[in-house]
Amino acid sequence: MSHLIEVFIDTYDLFLNGLWITLKLSAASLFIAFFIGLFFAILKISNIKILEWIADAYIWLVRGTPLIVQIFVLYYGLVEIVLIPMFWAGAAGLAFHSGAYIAEIIRGAIQSIDKGQMEAGRSLGMTTGKTMKRIILPQAFRRAVPSLGNQFIIGIKDSSLVSFIGLQEIFGVASSGGSNNFDYLTYYFIAAIYYLVIVLALTLIVNYIENRMAKSD
Repeated sequence: MSHLIEVFIDTYDLFLNGLWITLKLSAASLFIAFFIGLFFAILKISNIKILEWIADAYIWLVRGTPLIVQIFVLYYGLVEIVLIPMFWAGAAGLAFHSGAYIAEIIRGAIQSIDKGQMEAGRSLGMTTGKTMKRIILPQAFRRAVPSLGNQFIIGIKDSSLVSFIGLQEIFGVASSGGSNNFDYLTYYFIAAIYYLVIVLALTLIVNYIENRMAKSD
């Protein structure tokens, strides 16, 4: 235990830098993933077969292949076309993956809204798009908060895989430290502590938002 505490103190600056990269990477990828998910959710409920097929193909592709493969394909594929920083290549890979799951979350939330609300909006003279924007989506997002919160937590943990393309986030720092000091167990245990703190904080935030929304209802 004393060795763990000693290493924790000696490496806190490295891990804090890795923590900052993890948070930035997760925030950027999940922000992009949300809009990817919203886009494909709308395609999936469009009732236009070709658009539904496109959405289904994207979701099938993401679900059928490992995240690490998606990150590698996007990273090495993108650098063949355009020079892109490692950070944004990793964010793109994570966003591509999370977007499929967010699409299904939003689709389910939209379809859980009573169809009569769309009809009511149309009867008031609103277009389908305006009814979706002003009536359906706000309610759907409220219902999707718990599932989106869980997906965001998964996204934080998934960000560790970006270390395999060289990004020094929390897991990357732990791997480098373990390799340099021949002490993988201690460094990975410290990484686990940082991830647990992040997940706990995010869980508390999500629970707070859920409780506030429940009270407002």
